[in-house]
Amino acid sequence: MSNAAMKPLHFKPLNGVRIVVWSAFAVILLLLPVLARSNFAVTLLCLTGIAAIACMSYNMLLGQAGMLSFGHAVYTGLGAFVAIHAMNKIGGGWPIPMWMIPLVAGFAGLGFGALLGFVTTRKAGTPFSMITLGVGELVFAAALMFPEFFGGEAGINSNRTAGSGWMHGLGLNFGGQIQVYYLIAIYLFLCTAAMYAFTQTPLGRIANAVRDNAERAEFVGYDTRWVRYLIVMASSFFAGIAGGLTAINFEAATADLVHGTRSGGYLLFTFLGGVGFFFGPIIGAVLLIFSLVVLSELTKAWQLYVGIVFLIMVVFAPGGISSLLMLNLRRIKYGEWRKMRWPYAGMVFFGLIALWGFAAIVEMAYQAQVAAGSGSVVTVARIPMDASVLASWLIAAAVLLFGGICFEIWRRKFNKVWGEGEERIAEAIKKAEAAIV
Repeated sequence: MSNAAMKPLHFKPLNGVRIVVWSAFAVILLLLPVLARSNFAVTLLCLTGIAAIACMSYNMLLGQAGMLSFGHAVYTGLGAFVAIHAMNKIGGGWPIPMWMIPLVAGFAGLGFGALLGFVTTRKAGTPFSMITLGVGELVFAAALMFPEFFGGEAGINSNRTAGSGWMHGLGLNFGGQIQVYYLIAIYLFLCTAAMYAFTQTPLGRIANAVRDNAERAEFVGYDTRWVRYLIVMASSFFAGIAGGLTAINFEAATADLVHGTRSGGYLLFTFLGGVGFFFGPIIGAVLLIFSLVVLSELTKAWQLYVGIVFLIMVVFAPGGISSLLMLNLRRIKYGEWRKMRWPYAGMVFFGLIALWGFAAIVEMAYQAQVAAGSGSVVTVARIPMDASVLASWLIAAAVLLFGGICFEIWRRKFNKVWGEGEERIAEAIKKAEAAIV
C-alpha cells in the first residue's frame, strides 16, 4: 500500500464541508421569511419547522435504531399539554421566559419517555410496535377521561405573550408570527445539530448495531433493551420540544395531538422523506405540511393521493426521496447525469399526462359519490370535467391509458440508460480503488 493509504483516519466534526453545510442551513432559516413575504407563508414555515423536529425525533427510533413506533405522537402531544400548563403558570406569575417553554416540554417528553419507554422497550420488533400502538390509544382515551389536565374535547388555551423575561425587554413578546418563526428556527437549528451529534456518539453507533443485528450486539456485551430504552428517551425529549413549539404556535393543545393519526403521519412522511439519511425527515416534514395545508385545499381526496404516493415509494423507492437525491448526486459526481436528461424529461412529461387522467377520474368519482349536491362539474388543472357526461369519463380514461403506456415505454428506456451508467460508475470505482493499492 502507499503511504497515503497507511495514514490513520481521524474524525473531524468541524471539517470544511460541515461548516459550509451548517452555515448554509442557518442562512436559509434566517432568510426564508424574507423570501416568503406573506403571513400565510410564514405560518407554513412555522408548521414545517415544528414538523421537521418531530419527524427527525421519530427517525431516531425508526432510522437510527430500527424501532417502528405507532405512538410517537404521545410524546409530542404530552409535551404540548405540559407546555400549555406552563404557559398559563407564566401568565400567573412564574418567573420563566416564554422562550424556555419548549425546553420545559422537552424535559416533560423525556420524563414520559422514561415512564412509557420502560414498558414499550421490553420487547423488540413487531411486539414493540403493537405495544406503542396500545400505549397511544391508552393516552388518547385518557385525554378524554381526565379533563383537569387535558381539557376534554375542547382542550386548553393559553397566551404566548404573557409573562416577562429578558426577551420582552428587547421588544420580543411573540405576539407576531414572525417572532414565533425565528424562535422555531433557533430550536430547529439547535435540535438538528444535537440530533446529528447524537448519531456520532457511541450510543448512536450502538443503536445502528442493534438495528442491523441485535443478536450480534448482545454477543459482544451490549444490553439491547437498555439501548432501545435510551433511544426512546432521547427521541421523546426532542419530540417534547416539538410539542412545546406547537403549544406556542397555536396557543392551544387538544386531544388530537396524541391521536394515532398524528403518529401515523409522522411514520408515513418520515418514510417518504427517507429514513436512511439524516436529512430525509426534513424532506418528509415539508411533504407533511404541503399535504395537510396545500394539497388538502386543492382536493378533498388528498388522502387518496398521499396513500398512492406512499405505495409507489414503498415498491419502487423504499429509501425515500432522499435516497433518490443521493443516487442522482452520485451520477453527477461521475459525470453520468447528462445522459439521464431526456429519459427523465420523457418520464416526467408522460407521467404528468397520466396523472391528469387519473386525477380527473378520481375527482369526478368523488364529485359524483360524495359532493353531488354541489354540482357535477369539477376542474382538473384548470380543465372543466362534467361527471354526469360519459364523454368526460372516456376522455379521462383515454388520457390515462395513453400517458400510462408512453410512461412505461420511457421507463424502460430510463432503466436501460440507468443500468449502463451504473456499470460505468462501478468500473470507475474499481479503477480508483486499484490506483490506491
